Amino acid sequence: MSRTGLSPIKLPEGVEVTLNGNNVQVKGPKGELTKTISEKMNVKIEDNTLFVERPSDSKENCSLHGTTRSIIANMVEGVSKGYQKELEITGVGYRAQKQGNKVIINAGYSHPVEIEPQDGIEVDVPKNTHIIVKGIDKEAVGALAANIRAIRPPEPYKGKGIKYVGEYVQRKEGKTAK
Repeated sequence: MSRTGLSPIKLPEGVEVTLNGNNVQVKGPKGELTKTISEKMNVKIEDNTLFVERPSDSKENCSLHGTTRSIIANMVEGVSKGYQKELEITGVGYRAQKQGNKVIINAGYSHPVEIEPQDGIEVDVPKNTHIIVKGIDKEAVGALAANIRAIRPPEPYKGKGIKYVGEYVQRKEGKTAK
């Protein structure tokens, strides 16, 4: 039984949800998102509150219930508040810079790595060792941040690489001389 799917979604002031069959469109002050959900789930709006209901208690419907509710809740939060992920670059000579819409990252390779965000995603570089990824789509923001981190993941010996702000990297001891 999905406890996540049972909880209602309260719509904040200024957020409007439109249902067209299995398409959910959410409009808010920060933008507009549209997703296609499973045809098996029933979505109802009553008094500025959104409910997701499942037709039966089969295993597939139970798993879709919580997922559908979470997707819609993330859309509502995205168009009202937005999402952001912060990354931190550690290492001698490792840096990032913004050039137009692109972000150019030097991370110890023989060439700089260029990343161009998709529409609706904004990347800021306040310092050359700090990257902020912002947007209204939680999935897209997380995917872009993960792609940036994958350029040079943090390594456990010297701690060099790109990591999320607040991420803990367990350090290892190197070889000991005899």
